[in-house]
Amino acid sequence: MKLSSSPLSTIRFLNFNSPLIISPLSFNFPKTTFTHFPNFSIHTTTSSPAITAEESQLAPPKPLPHLPWLIVGLGNPGKKFNATRHNVGFEMVDAIAESEGISINNVNFKALLGRGFIGNVPVMLAKPQTFMNSSGESVGSIVSHYKIPLKRVLVVYDDLDLPFAKLRLLPKGGHGGHNGMRSIIDHLKGSRDFPRLRIGIGRPPGKMDAVNFVLRPFNKQEREELEFTFERGIEAVRILLLEGFDKSATVVNSTKAMEQLG
Repeated sequence: MKLSSSPLSTIRFLNFNSPLIISPLSFNFPKTTFTHFPNFSIHTTTSSPAITAEESQLAPPKPLPHLPWLIVGLGNPGKKFNATRHNVGFEMVDAIAESEGISINNVNFKALLGRGFIGNVPVMLAKPQTFMNSSGESVGSIVSHYKIPLKRVLVVYDDLDLPFAKLRLLPKGGHGGHNGMRSIIDHLKGSRDFPRLRIGIGRPPGKMDAVNFVLRPFNKQEREELEFTFERGIEAVRILLLEGFDKSATVVNSTKAMEQLG
């Protein structure tokens, strides 16, 4: 057998009694691409390499990859605001990171970022460093850059209208007077169609101004109760990513179910 020196890839069949002359062939099969974190990408194609009927019978089907989620906790940067009511979004994301072994140590898109997995689902954790009222600058940039579907963007934040330490998971909604959420909605071109996990911080006592109240730290008793809320929030996020929104919302929004988790 002789290899053709021609740069063109050719196959020539002379006849049944003649030798087969083959030049080197270059096979460039199309590939299905999906990159998990840390090289975050949700680009997929529908093309796949051609396989023989025999190979299709021998090889088990590969499971489809899970699409990534972006989980954003809202708060204000700096030691001055640590452990204040307005920063429970930050604290919830920190609790998720610690539970799942994810390091939040990268800085990009005006945010502290961490990449990892919850179960087998790739996630990006984000804590915008723009100050609360400009959170959308960071979130909008991340969503736009990675082309993340809004149904896979979970925003965690404090809520004055929920009783202290209560959780509420919703599929979409308005900003409810929360300036961080207002900024995010503005930077998502007015879209409100993304899930959010609200953490109740209660109402200010007496005639205290709401602005001053949200910047106050928790007392010792509140801090102890809040730790249980973070544990329930971690479980709620796991259910959301691994079993779906409806299952998670049923658990989170049911007092009895959440007591059983605790």
